[in-house]
Amino acid sequence: MSYVHGFLLAVPADRKEQYRRHAADAWPVFEKLGCLYAQENWGVDVEPGKVTSFPQAVKLEQGEVVVFAWMIWPDRATCDAAWAQMMADPTLTEGMGDMPFDGMRMMWGGFEPLFVAGTAPAA
Repeated sequence: MSYVHGFLLAVPADRKEQYRRHAADAWPVFEKLGCLYAQENWGVDVEPGKVTSFPQAVKLEQGEVVVFAWMIWPDRATCDAAWAQMMADPTLTEGMGDMPFDGMRMMWGGFEPLFVAGTAPAA
């Protein structure tokens, strides 16, 4: 069963291109380690809520944008092994550069697909 690793983070609006490059530079490493698909999404219609919302979840600050991203792996074991390998071997992440966001406010989690339909369109 495939496995989805999802992310939610706040990125300074003036670092949009730096973030895009960071994601693009990271992709070959993730692909080599078994990731099947990755998608980074820049928030354009993400309003704060009264009780909870994406902006509240990442403690969005003035001048920041919410990014919602996910990676699809063939299975959880492949995902877990990839992350363990990246943590153990810093040479794998050398070309990714500095993270253009505050990693302390980033959240992530793993999910098993419950319902899948259609085909993901090309960006």
